[in-house]
Amino acid sequence: MKKTTASLIVLLSVGCASNVRIGQLLADPGHYDGKTVTTSGTVARSASVLNYGTYEISDGTGKITVVTTSGGAPRDNTRVAVTGKFHAAFTLGTASLTVLEEKDRRPLGP
Repeated sequence: MKKTTASLIVLLSVGCASNVRIGQLLADPGHYDGKTVTTSGTVARSASVLNYGTYEISDGTGKITVVTTSGGAPRDNTRVAVTGKFHAAFTLGTASLTVLEEKDRRPLGP
């Protein structure tokens, strides 16, 4: 019975999406382009209009813009975990334009 429980825990943990640091996304945008990822950070510079929103999150390794089409943007200085589709619009030298298209968001503790 213990062996079955341990196997189930391993399978569940493998199936769960891990949190990708923003710096990782920015360092290799081509690898993540078009993939669903989860990242987390503190909200800065948010704006909302008619349930659409855009906001930037920072985790200490980098910053990324998040766009949402439901519920608007969270308030500034809120800590959130965001799951969404990563888009690398372009990379030119060390600069890149990247966006995370929000599919799910949950608040994190302080």
